[in-house]
Amino acid sequence: MNGKLTLIDTHTHLDNHKFDSDREEVIARAREAGVEIMVNIGFDRETIPTTMALAEKYDFIYAAVGWHPVESIHMQDGDLEWIESLMSHPKVVAIGEIGLDYHWDTSPKEVQHRVFREQIRLARKVGKPIVIHNRDAHEDVVRILKEEKAEEVGGIMHCFSGSWDTAKACLDMNFYISFGGPVSFTNARVPKEVLSKVPNDRLLIETDSPYLAPHPYRGKRNESAYVAIVAEAAAAIKGMTVEEIGYLTSLNARKCFRFD
Repeated sequence: MNGKLTLIDTHTHLDNHKFDSDREEVIARAREAGVEIMVNIGFDRETIPTTMALAEKYDFIYAAVGWHPVESIHMQDGDLEWIESLMSHPKVVAIGEIGLDYHWDTSPKEVQHRVFREQIRLARKVGKPIVIHNRDAHEDVVRILKEEKAEEVGGIMHCFSGSWDTAKACLDMNFYISFGGPVSFTNARVPKEVLSKVPNDRLLIETDSPYLAPHPYRGKRNESAYVAIVAEAAAAIKGMTVEEIGYLTSLNARKCFRFD
């Protein structure tokens, strides 16, 4: 460690239309804040191509591509093969975000389950980690990950919001636990408690920008530069310096994604 703050935003959506007017400035601010690498998430027919375009334009932006559970009802024949075809691209580091979402009633559970299982099987086939979206579906997510032997590839529990018991089950399956803006909220008792217990070598940070901005920007547009605020919150919880959190979470991200 050299005392310089270095960060990796493991989950962002820089291709989102909310950045259309100032995307270059948003990316520049992230770099100025110490963000070395950003992983952009392509999760449906519209955002997979725009994610790939960003990853090809910037050497420090990588891509994860998959099919989001909310969008699973729209997955068609050939889409899984399309995702598989992108796995050989040098900038694609993971399949995701995939999982289950029981909050938004857009895709039937049985469709979500099928699409989730298919993508875990694909990840095992191609040897890529998976990025998990889990909203109000903790038991089913853990069950399906176990049934589909997801521990063979591991991955990231993105913007984790579950209990310590759920986190421990995921840690036991070779997953990293990633925290975003909500861990900075004053009333976020459970995420803070879980983060305090996550082993240092399994901890990641992210923004999920433009969503879930940290305090004091809660309710406003999030951006990758704010991963520094998440690092500050994690450092306070762990009793470490922000530079130490930046160093160890960046090391973990490099191990998980196997950046070149």
